[in-house]
Amino acid sequence: MSERGIIARHAGTVLAGQLATMAFGVTDTVVAGRYSQAALAALSVGSAVYITVFVALMGVLQALLPIWAELHGGARHADVGRSVRQALYLAVLAAIAGVLFLLFPNALLQGTEVPPALQQDVRQYLGVLALALPGALFFRLYSTLNQSLGKPQLVTWLQLASLVLKLPLTVWFAFGGAGLPAMGVVGCAWATVVVTYVFLAVALWLVRTDALYRPYAIWRPLEPPHWPTIVQFARLGVPAGLAIMVEVTSFTLMSLFIARQGTLSAAAHQIAANLAAVMYMVPLSIAIATSARVSFWLGAGDANKARGSIRTGFRMGAGMAVLIACTVLLTRSGIAALYSADPQVAALAAGLLALVAVYHFGDAAQALCVFVLRSYRVAVAPLVAYCVLLWGVGVLGGYQLAYRGLGPWDAQHSPSAFWMASSFALALLALILPLILWRAVRRFQPA
Repeated sequence: MSERGIIARHAGTVLAGQLATMAFGVTDTVVAGRYSQAALAALSVGSAVYITVFVALMGVLQALLPIWAELHGGARHADVGRSVRQALYLAVLAAIAGVLFLLFPNALLQGTEVPPALQQDVRQYLGVLALALPGALFFRLYSTLNQSLGKPQLVTWLQLASLVLKLPLTVWFAFGGAGLPAMGVVGCAWATVVVTYVFLAVALWLVRTDALYRPYAIWRPLEPPHWPTIVQFARLGVPAGLAIMVEVTSFTLMSLFIARQGTLSAAAHQIAANLAAVMYMVPLSIAIATSARVSFWLGAGDANKARGSIRTGFRMGAGMAVLIACTVLLTRSGIAALYSADPQVAALAAGLLALVAVYHFGDAAQALCVFVLRSYRVAVAPLVAYCVLLWGVGVLGGYQLAYRGLGPWDAQHSPSAFWMASSFALALLALILPLILWRAVRRFQPA
């Protein structure tokens, strides 16, 4: 099979699983939107906080992909198993930090002036999701292992099956029935808890029994912490996790600042943010597959084939970005109407989706660059670029445009101000990160 075919098959498999996982958020958004406008607004804030925590910690674990893919490319099977066991220590620490943050969100909610009427529902929602976080992080470790081995199929099947369970549970827990009281947005969180641990148990059983993992001898007694290995993880994982945290907190801060505009703006923004996240799954999947192949070839000692994989991945990513953005731009009104039965929410969301289509181009380019840069062990430079552009230009620029005015533009008091500023920030990232990647590839010397 050609390199393009290998990347496409890997990316397609990852995409199916990622979309199934993202469908959790879509399901919660649609169910909350049908339950009440207040529930959708609470979900907008609560999910923004949870996703910030989860994705930042997930980024630390996801950054292990190039390390394990290199070991796999070099046929160092026993080293893969030892490395995975050492990564369990990292996952435990990440879970503890994340749970504590979710259980005590008051400073964040009050500091960003989330309306008091929403805060109680948001706290309850996050308190339940704190139970799901450890299981979700350990499942992400399993997912990263499979992606590094170029075998994401088992993960995808589990993610698709989890969606089949998630859909009816969310409706049941939110609206009640069969002796269960209606729980609204908190019911969405309880459905996530149940599904997370059911499929984590299945993943552990597969690692214990499936022939795929036998050469790596993963299921062995846990060794004491090996600090050189953990430091290696930290050098790549911590900057990668912080970069993702900056990326996601730009969304979180948008949601929290927009919440002060009222439930209409918060609900419309939730629709736009949810669809933007779903769209992002396509370049993310291509980036994961490309990074896995690049790291595989670097581990095998073939830098030329690694560069060929980069070119193939970027051509695929550019083509899909154009297709997706144009589709959303042409169908935005219909998409907004599917999310919400409230005509005011749907109308405002449709306008935001036009900006989301533009936003996606920069989002796709930066995702591909960042993942491939990790294959070359470059993580700090993207973090600096994210801090300056996503926080400085995107969030602060959006806040200025929304509430105080910016240059010749008066204060807009609309979610669109944040989306315009963030789109501009991503456009700058799409110019800067390819230059950093080009320099990293040029300087790379095989071990």
